[in-house]
Amino acid sequence: MPWYKNWFNSPYYHQLYFQRNDEEAADFIDRLVQHLRPPKNARMLDVACGKGRHSIYLAAMGFDVTGIDLSPESIAIAKESESENLHFEVHDMRERFKENYFDYAFNFFTSFGYFDTDHENEKAIKTIAYALKPGGTFVIDYLNPHYEETHLVHKSEKRIGEVNFYIVKWFDENHFFKKIIVEDEANTHPLEFVERVAKYSLGDYTEMLAYQKLQILEVFGDYQLNAYNLHHSPRMIIIARKAEQR
Repeated sequence: MPWYKNWFNSPYYHQLYFQRNDEEAADFIDRLVQHLRPPKNARMLDVACGKGRHSIYLAAMGFDVTGIDLSPESIAIAKESESENLHFEVHDMRERFKENYFDYAFNFFTSFGYFDTDHENEKAIKTIAYALKPGGTFVIDYLNPHYEETHLVHKSEKRIGEVNFYIVKWFDENHFFKKIIVEDEANTHPLEFVERVAKYSLGDYTEMLAYQKLQILEVFGDYQLNAYNLHHSPRMIIIARKAEQR
């Protein structure tokens, strides 16, 4: 089983990452919406939505939002929040989805670069371009690989509730890796999970997006939407637009 299917379906994944400050996520969405100024009836696609935290917040602002994710467990939980303008589906981002349908597509929280090959990751970009209307906007929130290399904390430990998480990080030429060792008294032995994320630069994204007729308009370096700096920005938040049809 690919690492992301095993790890993303684990309750420990959500415990480690998403028992976090929801106010920060809401603040980021508020800033992004204020910057993009989408019309009230805009259709939005949240790619790799998980349990739908961002989708739910966007729908509460009045937009028509669809969240897709590979994890049936996450989508089952997300569906509990479905409404007239909020929809969730189990879907692999490498497969086509609703041609020329959405005004905006989002990919938040480094939810990209997981697949085994560049070709598979590029298929996900193709899916997003396919789903956007001509002139539609794509926003991807990714780590800044240059910052990550120089600020990597190789070993850390977190205790959340009754669970200890031991985290080891490293990287090679093409990927960042994170090993998570989970110690829970409810288990007979520690569990191990390893994340792997492609080390894509802004240049890589420029090329991948351009191939799918998506042109980069702006790049921000953090959730406060400050300007992107190659060496000092923790994030790489890219805003691109799909070409208009001729």
